[in-house]
Amino acid sequence: MNSVERVKQICKERNIPISKLERDLGFSNGYIGQLRKGVFPADRLIQIATYLNVSSEYLMSGKDTMSDSNSSKKLTKKDERDIEKIIEATKQQLLNQEGLMFDGNPASPEAIDSIISAMRVGMELAKEKNKEKYTPKKYRKDKKD
Repeated sequence: MNSVERVKQICKERNIPISKLERDLGFSNGYIGQLRKGVFPADRLIQIATYLNVSSEYLMSGKDTMSDSNSSKKLTKKDERDIEKIIEATKQQLLNQEGLMFDGNPASPEAIDSIISAMRVGMELAKEKNKEKYTPKKYRKDKKD
């Protein structure tokens, strides 16, 4: 099952018309049905996940490690601030760089926003995985072996 099918399934289970989701998020009418590859751009994936109150990881893979995880792996406000600092610095570099090209054309601000959104998702997932992997056993809530 791909991301689009997963979104349609969640909407069906929750009795949310796809047209309402599209309208509430500011997408064009029929946008979700038009995605033939079944993959959302990163920024839209995050918007949809937030709207449906699921993780973007769940929409991408069908697996939600956050629901299985303990609270020690969730991002703290400091983690979020650290990620935002890195994202903002990277965005400024991308905007100031004249050589960033796609198909021979300079990158548009929308393309840069998509890159940044994908980076944010990746950094959040990496931070969570690192917390899971490197948190000492004595500080874990579940104290798995």
